[in-house]
Amino acid sequence: MTQIIALTNQKGGVGKTTTAVNLAASLAALDRRVLLVDLDPQGHATMGSGVDKHSLEGSVLDLLLGEKSAPEVMLDCPTAGYSLLPGNGDLTAAEVELLDRAEGRERSLTEALGSVAGEYDVVLIDCPPSLNMLTVNALTAADGVLIPLQCEFYALEGLSALLDTVEQIKDSVNPDLAIYGILRTMFDGRNSLTRDVSKQLRDYFGEALLKTTIPRNVRVAEAPSHGLPVTKYARFSRGSQAHRVLAKELIRRLSL
Repeated sequence: MTQIIALTNQKGGVGKTTTAVNLAASLAALDRRVLLVDLDPQGHATMGSGVDKHSLEGSVLDLLLGEKSAPEVMLDCPTAGYSLLPGNGDLTAAEVELLDRAEGRERSLTEALGSVAGEYDVVLIDCPPSLNMLTVNALTAADGVLIPLQCEFYALEGLSALLDTVEQIKDSVNPDLAIYGILRTMFDGRNSLTRDVSKQLRDYFGEALLKTTIPRNVRVAEAPSHGLPVTKYARFSRGSQAHRVLAKELIRRLSL
C-alpha cells in the first residue's frame, strides 16, 4: 500500500529538502518504488535531483491547475533511483490560482496524484517553508507528516504552529492524517542546547521522535551542487549513512 508522506516545517533552513532528496534516494536503494514531489517554489529538490528547474517542460504547477497529467510531467532520475514531479518558481502562481477557487482548492494535489500514486511504495512531498495553500494541499493528500527539526529554541516555537495546522487539517479535510515522525537534523550531540531540546522533544512526543538523527556534514551540503543525493555523491560519509539509517527506521515503522 502506498504511503504518501509530507515533509514540512514552516521554518526554513532545517534540512527539509535535503531530507526529502536523500530519503528518496535511500528508500530507492532499498528497493522501494519512490516518487518525489517538489512542491516548493524554490525548486531545490528538483535541482538536487539533477534536473534544471529553469528548463522544465512541465511542473507540479500544471498538475495543480489541471493543465497536464502526472505522467506528462513526471521525470525519471536514474542516478538517484526515483521518479520526480519537478517544481520551480512557477509554483508561486499556483498559490494565487488556488486561493481564487471557490471549492476543492485544498484537494488539487490529491486529485493530481490519484492516477500515479498507486504505482509507488512511497510518495514524498517536499513542502514549502511556510503554511500556505501549497502546504495545505500536501497535508490533505498525505497519509502522514515527517517533520525535520533543528534542535534550537525557535524551532520548537515553529513546531507548535505546525502541529496546530495539522490538527486543523485533520478536523476539516483529512481526519486520518498522522505524525509519522520528528527528525532531528544538523544534529550535534556535544552541544548542550541540542541535548536540552532533544530531551524536551522526547518527553513531549515520545515514540513520535525518531531515533535516527542527521548530523552536520559537509558532504551533505556539497551534494546538491553536483545534482546528486549525498548517498550517491559521498556514499560512505556520515550524512549518507545517517539517511540510510533513517530510511530503514521508516521502513520498520510504517511497514513499507
